[in-house]
Amino acid sequence: MAEVQDGHYDSTSQSTDSLRVEPIYESFLCPLTKQVMRDPVTIESGVTFEREAILKWLNECLSSGRRLVCPVTKKELSSTDLNPSIALRNTIDEWMNRNEAAKLDVARKSLTSDCTESDILQALQYVDEICQRSRSSRQVVRRDGLISMIADLLKNSSTKVRQKALETLRSIAKDDDENKVEISAGDNIRTIVKFLNHGQTQEKEKAVSLLYELSENKALSERIGSVSGAILILVGLSSGKVENLLIVDRAEKTLENLESCEKNVRQMAENGRLQPLLRLLLEGSPDMQLSMAAYLGELVLSNDIKVLVAQTAGSTLVNIMKKGNREAREAALKALNQISSYDASAKILIEAGILPPLITDLFTVGSNQLPMRLKEVSANILANVVASGARFESIPLDHNRQTLVSEDIVHNLLHLISNTGPAIECKLLQVLVGLTDSSTSVQNIVDAIKSSGAIVSIIQFVEAPQREVRMNSIKLLNNISPYMGQELADAFRGNFSQLSSLVRVIADNNGVSEEQVAAAGLVADLPMRDSVLTRRLLQDGAFATIISKVIRIRQGEIRGGRFVNPFLEGLVRIVSRITYVLDDNPDIIDVAREYNLTALFTDLLQMNGLDSVQIVSATALEKLSHQSKHLTKVLPAPNPGLCFSIFPCLSQKTVATGVCRVHCGICSARESFCLLEGKAVEKLVACLDNNNEKVVEAALAALSTLLDDGVDIDQGVMVLCDAEGINPILEVLCENRNEALRQRAVWAVERILRMDEIAYEISGNQNVGTALVEAFRHGDYRTRQVAERALKHVDKLPNFSGIFSKMGAQ
Repeated sequence: MAEVQDGHYDSTSQSTDSLRVEPIYESFLCPLTKQVMRDPVTIESGVTFEREAILKWLNECLSSGRRLVCPVTKKELSSTDLNPSIALRNTIDEWMNRNEAAKLDVARKSLTSDCTESDILQALQYVDEICQRSRSSRQVVRRDGLISMIADLLKNSSTKVRQKALETLRSIAKDDDENKVEISAGDNIRTIVKFLNHGQTQEKEKAVSLLYELSENKALSERIGSVSGAILILVGLSSGKVENLLIVDRAEKTLENLESCEKNVRQMAENGRLQPLLRLLLEGSPDMQLSMAAYLGELVLSNDIKVLVAQTAGSTLVNIMKKGNREAREAALKALNQISSYDASAKILIEAGILPPLITDLFTVGSNQLPMRLKEVSANILANVVASGARFESIPLDHNRQTLVSEDIVHNLLHLISNTGPAIECKLLQVLVGLTDSSTSVQNIVDAIKSSGAIVSIIQFVEAPQREVRMNSIKLLNNISPYMGQELADAFRGNFSQLSSLVRVIADNNGVSEEQVAAAGLVADLPMRDSVLTRRLLQDGAFATIISKVIRIRQGEIRGGRFVNPFLEGLVRIVSRITYVLDDNPDIIDVAREYNLTALFTDLLQMNGLDSVQIVSATALEKLSHQSKHLTKVLPAPNPGLCFSIFPCLSQKTVATGVCRVHCGICSARESFCLLEGKAVEKLVACLDNNNEKVVEAALAALSTLLDDGVDIDQGVMVLCDAEGINPILEVLCENRNEALRQRAVWAVERILRMDEIAYEISGNQNVGTALVEAFRHGDYRTRQVAERALKHVDKLPNFSGIFSKMGAQ
């Protein structure tokens, strides 16, 4: 049978010829188109044509200026009237209906798995064609039970059959809701969705086109969305990451249709397509807005999506939070809690005005106050917002221009912390941690804490059973400890159990946590010379535990990622407390000996890249080395004998075997903290090359103890020579990085220049001479004195110079 397209018969096509049952009559064909006529009309010559075709012919004659003639008889026409041939049209319709029914019957027999692929494809082609003819034809296909048969072919093993079945089903579904419902029966939608994920490109294209057609029926939208993975796959296809633009377009339009179902909108949001939800949040009814806000609070959002939501709906949510009823405010708060957890989106919310209503919600008491569970959410949002790092001292909260760091606001926060449950305490402590993390606002918080007298109540939280509360209180105390060291020390002396709690946190052996870093930093910031606290730490066994941890970190046995280095820095500072209270405390000296602190700090000098550890270690070695001249065991001088008594010129200075050259006694690193015996000199010299001025200053201070009064300065200079330390010290002098370094360098160089040989050698060094002259001219009073003596050693000043009065040996 010849092919029918768009309701017309094509006598040249043979695509469905084998399905033709009743022959075509010549009178059914238009002489111009050679196709079966649908709207036959007769002209003046008596010949019948398809209306559209003869109108085209007549119009072309008129426009070209040709004579109006019948295209068949060539007779001239005096009229262009068209007379409908109703009888012929009815006859054609009857013929087509008979033939259509017969051919559908034949097609039905071909749509089985027993038929060949070509028979099935031919049958599908005919059904496809007939469905494109008219809506009534599509209804006939449904009544004849062909839909289920074609749907079964979606599971056929032939790719061509599956593709044609998808295409035919789309034609059947077009503009016919009943057909769409029948196509969607059983698990057919699930099968169609499978093609989207696993099919070839052509199958995907036809499947998504069919799904789009089905989604035009709102009643089917929920069914499509309920198929597991359907919306996720469609969202992926609509992202434009596939080459076939038709697939992208159909997927996008299908999703737009599915938005008519609220459940689908929620699913889309879960899979990263937030625009439909946000649209309903912004434009929907109050109930819909409430529903979308509530659901937004339940979603886990990526950071990019949080920014999108904040930009699109932040102001709306803040407005609901201000003016909505209790239920609406709860939904808005939960949504804002999600969005505010990313710094960039939190800053957008600040611009949207979230801070004033947040503070109002937290501080309001009485009949209008929020339930505690919602105050907890508000506190969490505030903590998130503060963590964004905005400059809160410049963001007004009310017409009085108060800010989050104003004294009254901080006092209210402190009051809430002391009078609420652990959940809110934790979040508000976190707020204060965030505010004290900022160098621009920490002083405001410190002043408010001092004026409120809240330090004691904050310290009590270090013993809280809730880990988060304890951790945030420790972090807050750590942040303010550089500004309130003495107040903290006084508070800890009033309740040693709290200090012991910090030691237990530090001692925990489950890796290295942020809480441990804060605890170590807090204890390290307590006044170093407070011997009462140091002795309490000794009593608690803190130093044994901490030194063990330092050694294990140094050996790589303790790992903790980004927290290890700051933890180590805090631990080393705590251990160094011992060296600040050595004077007149024999028991503390015994502790330093027990833990062999000289060896420990000497080893830590090699922690390149950790400047603070090197600074603390060098400073500790300086303080230990100051004790060496008191702790060395001086041997009695040998009897010179008669000959040396008569001829003293024959005597010479000797150093007994085993005696320290510098301290003139029996020394060791453990017992007398001797830098020479502890092999620390070379390591300190190496630190003089550090880019950090404070490392250089600490190392130079430690080395200077070898040139101090009470030791053999000449031998100290020789020790520095042996360690190749003279030139680095001279370089420090010449570089003149800062005044503190210059003072130390001038002092050390003057001591070194007391040796004539070295003074003679250095006298020709213009850089050293210039540096000493600069110190002599521009230094403070003491530095100028020392520089004057140094210049005399290198003959830059005469020995009778009277510029300064004699001040005695320095």
